[in-house]
Amino acid sequence: MVFKDPRLHAFREDLADKRLETEITAQRFVQGEKRRVNVPVAGLFKENSKKSEMQTECLFGEELLIFEHGETMSWGQSLKDNYVGYIDTTALCISTVKQTHVVSTPRTFQYFQADLRGPMEYPLSMGSKVSVVDEVEVRETMYSILENGRSIISNHLSPLEHVYKDYVSVAEMFIRTPYLWGGTSGFGLDCSGIIQLSMIMTGQMVLRDTDMQQKTIGRPLSDRDKLQRGDLIFWQGHAAIMVDHENIIHANGFSMDVTIEPLEEVITRIAQTYQRYPTAKRRPIQ
Repeated sequence: MVFKDPRLHAFREDLADKRLETEITAQRFVQGEKRRVNVPVAGLFKENSKKSEMQTECLFGEELLIFEHGETMSWGQSLKDNYVGYIDTTALCISTVKQTHVVSTPRTFQYFQADLRGPMEYPLSMGSKVSVVDEVEVRETMYSILENGRSIISNHLSPLEHVYKDYVSVAEMFIRTPYLWGGTSGFGLDCSGIIQLSMIMTGQMVLRDTDMQQKTIGRPLSDRDKLQRGDLIFWQGHAAIMVDHENIIHANGFSMDVTIEPLEEVITRIAQTYQRYPTAKRRPIQ
């Protein structure tokens, strides 16, 4: 049997995705049911408990295939990057409303009414998807009216087809954003999360974890290749983005935020602390 990464294929001994029926053994196979995230951000956990490791996050408007609906936690697979895990059941809804826009600023607010002086319902992260049905101007500020009647500042949104040209510039928007293990949002990011979110905003779909990214993003670099803006540096369990030929931007547990610092200093620090050295360098395809 060909190895299936359980992070990217939905299977357990007792239950599995019906699409895997000819490839693996399980007690029962089911067809996944599509659900949409209806909270600002929802963790995707390794086990059937929010006290277990949060492996990644799903943003508002993100869709999943759910294979097991539980009273408190459901088991499913993100349609964004195929990641599998357990998610809070109350964070999901059934929706067929066509999404039209994406949050294109690191963070924004969803208001009850088109008025920045009024109460906000909740914040949203870059990458969240919404459905805009109208636009109004209030005191020279444009608001996008959503299908649920709420509103968001219009210049914080972009049409779904819009993409940024430089993913490093997107990453730089998150400087000082707190480090969060498993984080993929503007509220908290980990090292591979900032790479994934930044690249998604440039129209590139990449996998979630550092080991996946190290094998699949762009092309490998040799020691002869000179590093440049946009190149990726990988260690075991860590990754960083080159902002120029000698500095990196990364979400890290040393400063506990997204920061820019010299690559050589980081190489030295990680070697001293973990006895680990860079394992790969890659250049994304432009």
